[in-house]
Amino acid sequence: MSCCTSYNPIFLPNNTQQRPSKCELLNASQDIGNGLVVTRLAIPDAHCAACITTIEKAISKIEGVIDVRVNLTERFVSVKWPSALVDSDEIFNALDHAGYRANLLEEIEIAPDAILRRLLFALAVAGFGSGNIMLLSVSIWSGADDATRDLFHWISACIAVPTIAISGRPFFASALKAIIAKHLNMDVPISLAVILAAGLSLHETLIGGVHTYFDASVTLLFFLLIGQTLNHMLRSRAGSALRTLDRTTPSGASVISSDGTINWIPISQIVPGNKVLVSSGDRVPVDGIVINGFSRVDLTIVTGESEAVNIAIGDTIAAGAIVLDASLTLSATRVGQASFLGEMRSMLESAENNRPMISNLADKAAVLYAPAVHLIAIATFIGWWIIGKEFRQSLSTAITVLIITCPCALGLATPIVQVIAAEILMKYRILLRESNALEILAKIDQVIIDKTGTITIPTIDDCCVKNFSKSALNIAATLTRHSRHPISKAIADSIGSTTSVVGIENVNEHIGKGLEGLIDSEIWRLGRPNWALSNEAFLKYLSMDYLNASVLSCNGNLIGVFNMVDLPRPGTDAAIAKMISLGLSPILLSGDSEDRVADVARRVGITTWSSRATPDKKVNAIKTLQAKGHRVLMIGDGLNDAPAMAAADVSIAPGNASDVSRTVAKVIFLGKDMNAVVIAIIIAYKAKQIMLQNLIFAFCYNGIAIPLAIACYATPLIAAIAMSSSSIIVIVNALRLIIMSNRMIASTYANK
Repeated sequence: MSCCTSYNPIFLPNNTQQRPSKCELLNASQDIGNGLVVTRLAIPDAHCAACITTIEKAISKIEGVIDVRVNLTERFVSVKWPSALVDSDEIFNALDHAGYRANLLEEIEIAPDAILRRLLFALAVAGFGSGNIMLLSVSIWSGADDATRDLFHWISACIAVPTIAISGRPFFASALKAIIAKHLNMDVPISLAVILAAGLSLHETLIGGVHTYFDASVTLLFFLLIGQTLNHMLRSRAGSALRTLDRTTPSGASVISSDGTINWIPISQIVPGNKVLVSSGDRVPVDGIVINGFSRVDLTIVTGESEAVNIAIGDTIAAGAIVLDASLTLSATRVGQASFLGEMRSMLESAENNRPMISNLADKAAVLYAPAVHLIAIATFIGWWIIGKEFRQSLSTAITVLIITCPCALGLATPIVQVIAAEILMKYRILLRESNALEILAKIDQVIIDKTGTITIPTIDDCCVKNFSKSALNIAATLTRHSRHPISKAIADSIGSTTSVVGIENVNEHIGKGLEGLIDSEIWRLGRPNWALSNEAFLKYLSMDYLNASVLSCNGNLIGVFNMVDLPRPGTDAAIAKMISLGLSPILLSGDSEDRVADVARRVGITTWSSRATPDKKVNAIKTLQAKGHRVLMIGDGLNDAPAMAAADVSIAPGNASDVSRTVAKVIFLGKDMNAVVIAIIIAYKAKQIMLQNLIFAFCYNGIAIPLAIACYATPLIAAIAMSSSSIIVIVNALRLIIMSNRMIASTYANK
């Protein structure tokens, strides 16, 4: 089917009506620093690979523009540009001349249901016309006399002309727009074929000819619309993740001013440090620290866990959580795009905007193929006419070539698989920061895994906490608020929410060591004993015979010990077993001691491990494997894992990982179950397999169909059915990804 079809009025270039001013555009843009902004513009007429290439090429020509990405699922373009150097009118002018309407995203959004209704109406009209014309054609083929044949031709013409005008309008509008913009898309050969076939048929009807091709014209539109409807429904389902997230995100919040008054303020105007009041039953609008109140909170959207969590003064809370019992007052720390919900949306957008290499190749092939189709059709017409065929037969053969060689199957081969894969991953709360992560995941053969916080969840022995003084617990709790490391979180959870915040200056997190801060010129440390303690105090600690602990110290003196117990993350042993069954080689690299790393490796089924691994050692281990030709996946969560995650071919992090690790990771899984990693790998394998199947089928189809059409072994009707069927086959094959993935995922969980 055609991917280019537009269900909007024909748009002519140089239309400046309702164009937003530069001020309005900047207000709707995201400021990313260094004078750069990211602007999202709605492009409702973008529908296919040719549209993507045309739009991106048009805007990229503007001097100063940094990056351009088209999101075909949600039909918008993201432009990264320097606001001081580029005039916003240049962006709109570039889109105008390319033949695409553009406006601020929220101003021009079209309800998906409205588009679907138009598709279904056009499909119904085409189905009615196709069915009736086919019945008349069968009667003619059965040997009707000349008078009956002529009558049926006229009836067919009366049905076909309005059917083509109604059902073919979107294709014609898209083709006209492309021609005005001086480029070719896939709808140009389709429209040309339909118009030529209908025109030739009307001519034959007027002169009482024997052959007409009304059935081919209408049937072609019918099958194209079937495919277009399926494609739209699949893309709408994938895009619903973004729309659901948008509905989840509060539009504003109640902010407490310095004089105590409460005002509702739009999210875009809230800044870090504002006091935000969240009432019972409301969704938290920003990331923040609780400064007043106590309540149970639903963190399902944040962690994937359905059990409510108690939140009190001093606890951090992420945007998207729901306050259940009593109101909370927060001090905003991260707002808008920087908040948890904003970060999730950015990841979803990024995954849809980035296209894997295999998809880029298919897009380029489809774009180049459109003009080739016209050249082949023209050459066919001229060739047969020169050889001696009459004009009607030569034109009929050229029409057949135009229809049968449309590259719609090629254009759909990879994007439709990406859409379905993204939907499956979202079901299991797995987010792709870059969609090419799937392509790389399908090639990996080595997996490097961090221990603490990745395959284990640290838990603190309650007996140790009871030995601390109240003031020491307050200091430890305050220090942990400056870190997202799993051990910091474990210590904070063990202390509870009854502590008071202590004024600590110059708090720093030292990678692989711990936290340090000043209180009245005294140095307080929370972390590894060999770093936090003086030599004398460290010897005292060793005599206590703790296997795995963090200590609180003041000027090198031991204040207290947090004894830590490593509990494997749920599903880890099953996930490791599945990785091994898939032919992967998991390796555990940890900065912990040999005894602790060996114990965890044994419990989860990993045979290759290394202890005392510094960040540099992890990076070197990955580079050594890559030098031997391996493709490496790194799974980590801490600040010290970030360099290794960046060095790996692809990296995965849990949702509670440090900010740096989540930024570096190409895939993020929410929740605690380690099987999410295996699910991502399985989807990657199957998606790549189906993409290759679709591409091979598309190329083979065209390789066989073109010679047959040129050699007159196909009629326009057969060509219409064959071309449309090829696109539908590609979509149906892509849908197999759901079945195949469900089977493998079911077997994964069955073995837990």
